[in-house]
Amino acid sequence: MRTLLITGPGGSGRTTVAAATALNAARQGTRTLVLTADRTDTLGAALGVRTGATPVEAAPHLTAWRPDAATRFREDLTAFQERATTALDLLGASRLDPEELTPLPGAEELALLRALRDAATAPKGTYDLVVVDLPPAPHALALLALPEELRRYLRRLLPPERQAARALRPVLGRLAGVPMPAEWLYETAARWDVELAAVEAVVQDRTTTVRLVAEPGPAGTDAVRQATTGFALRGLRVDALVANRVLPDATEDTWLAAFAAQQRKALEEWRQTHALHEVAHLGRDPRGTDDLADLDVPDVNAAPARIEWSVADRLADDGVLVWHIPLPGAIREELDLIRRGDELLVTAGQFRRIVPLPSALRRCTVDGAALRDGELRVRFAPDPELWPRTR
Repeated sequence: MRTLLITGPGGSGRTTVAAATALNAARQGTRTLVLTADRTDTLGAALGVRTGATPVEAAPHLTAWRPDAATRFREDLTAFQERATTALDLLGASRLDPEELTPLPGAEELALLRALRDAATAPKGTYDLVVVDLPPAPHALALLALPEELRRYLRRLLPPERQAARALRPVLGRLAGVPMPAEWLYETAARWDVELAAVEAVVQDRTTTVRLVAEPGPAGTDAVRQATTGFALRGLRVDALVANRVLPDATEDTWLAAFAAQQRKALEEWRQTHALHEVAHLGRDPRGTDDLADLDVPDVNAAPARIEWSVADRLADDGVLVWHIPLPGAIREELDLIRRGDELLVTAGQFRRIVPLPSALRRCTVDGAALRDGELRVRFAPDPELWPRTR
């Protein structure tokens, strides 16, 4: 199963392009699922069918699904209250009824991640392709980073190697005079780790790619550059940039002609850095499968290779190892690096990622860094106290 993540600036028509892409694949015989996290049924409006908590058949070989965040949020919080009864009673807390619970901000996105996990773990052959209509690019990047970051938090708060001491909790509780973490806490953490790992595996799969949707223009150009850098930081490659709602060159309207000229300027710039695909403006908002079929969206082709963070051995020539981190679109002034133990914290503009160092680099010290041709090159010098001595 392949996963195609579609995002872009807000208002760029990404949901429509996601629906058209999924429909195009389905009409070629690909068993396709299209997912969205929108609270309003924008996907259903584009497909001409109502979508919701239950997956529906939108067309032959095409299933549409808009997970119900509210129901799942209530179920999870109610279950948590049941499991934490002892702790809540100790605090004197009163229970919340399911009817009074309102999903918190971000519940829709979490529901989308769970749906993506469910699709990935569905019986083999259920789907060949999953098209995910993500939120606008900055929110999409934060959402895709969540599984990796939450798993890191869990490992820090409840390290697996320390769970061997769980049998000592009753003794420690009597000695300390306070209740110790219950078994359900460790069981819940383990379950979360498995669920997050399933989502992380989908995001990091070599066949998973990103498709950016943007209207050509100055604002779109800035958004595309930032999104490209952010996805590269997560190791994801943008397989295509869809220029949406492109106006024709020939127009008698003076204002539209000026706007079309501005679009063409942006398109020429985008062609130099991306696999560009233009989708013409229909002159109306696409509604239903007939309109979606009129949109010339790019086919779902074989996925390109993922962005690799390779380590070059330059010990013989320069006495260093060089970690090559592709960051297309990155700006030197917006980059920052911090070494923390065996991890490297990389910041590129508004995006940040904490990554574990490859084993060889853990025995080195940072010797400098430079940004060249859209690639961050971090130099590491061997630490004499840790590096194996040669005779």
